[in-house]
Amino acid sequence: MDRRAFIGTLTGGLLGAPLAGEAQQAGKVNRIGLLSPVSQGLGIEAFREGLRTLGYVEGHNIVVEYRSAEGRFDRLPDLAAQLVRLKVDVIVAVVTQASLAAKNATGTIPIVMLAVGDPVGAGLVASLARPGGNVTGTSVLAVEIAGKSLEMLKDFIPKLRVVAAIWNPANAVFQAQMVKETEVAARALGIQLQMFAARDSEEIDRAFEAVTRERAGALIVIVDPVFIAQRTRITALAAKSRLPSVSAFKEYAEAGGLMAYAANFSEPGRRAASYVDKILKGAKPADLPVEEATKFELVINLKTAKALGLMIPPSLLQRADQVIE
Repeated sequence: MDRRAFIGTLTGGLLGAPLAGEAQQAGKVNRIGLLSPVSQGLGIEAFREGLRTLGYVEGHNIVVEYRSAEGRFDRLPDLAAQLVRLKVDVIVAVVTQASLAAKNATGTIPIVMLAVGDPVGAGLVASLARPGGNVTGTSVLAVEIAGKSLEMLKDFIPKLRVVAAIWNPANAVFQAQMVKETEVAARALGIQLQMFAARDSEEIDRAFEAVTRERAGALIVIVDPVFIAQRTRITALAAKSRLPSVSAFKEYAEAGGLMAYAANFSEPGRRAASYVDKILKGAKPADLPVEEATKFELVINLKTAKALGLMIPPSLLQRADQVIE
């Protein structure tokens, strides 16, 4: 599979641009605000790596103000307001809810989205080609691939009729988009969805107790920052319940889930750094098109499949980018 995950002019802007230090005022230290629902994952480290590649050294010619909600989405508006009061030069907002909080907090400070599912549908930008306003960045098209997970579960288990779905109502806008698309796919596949809400580790445990009682045939974990952080717990509970499970982030399969079909968050993280670079050199967010992830990785955990007594369809195995044995 072609792993060049983004469309648009990915290299031209970098090759033709001056070095980061040359375009900045001598001695100036720019300040970036990084707003995220969680402190790790979701391309954050790749973003920092991207800054280093472009010549930015934290504490030397750039300062990054980190603000993590630690899974508490309701804290994002206050954290965004903190960054605005600090008068940062750019805000990098990780995923949809953080990007919305940043946009609501300021109409003037440039905002770079990192891995937002559907920025147009969420009201963050007017269009991908012409964002308008003070927001631009990267999209991973997670909403559009919501149904793929169900399709692949159906390939594994042709007689599948009932699927449990865990979702996070605290991540209101993005999760609503994902739930809607998953429901559409379920109807097309003749699958009955059983929805279970979970906001934190305790609610995840309670959700699995309910899932077990309802005797679903499989599980879909609707991708969410909290669930990414809790992936080890979730996959262990799925294994205990002997539930084939899937989600839209590859770390889920690596942690023991049956499979994952997802964008690689590393590339949007690195690309977000290039947006910051261009904005610090004078570019306006309204003039920078949103870049979309167009290639995705299929990760299958063969060990988990064997433990569940499932045979991997040859067609899926041939499509897999990574097979965990």
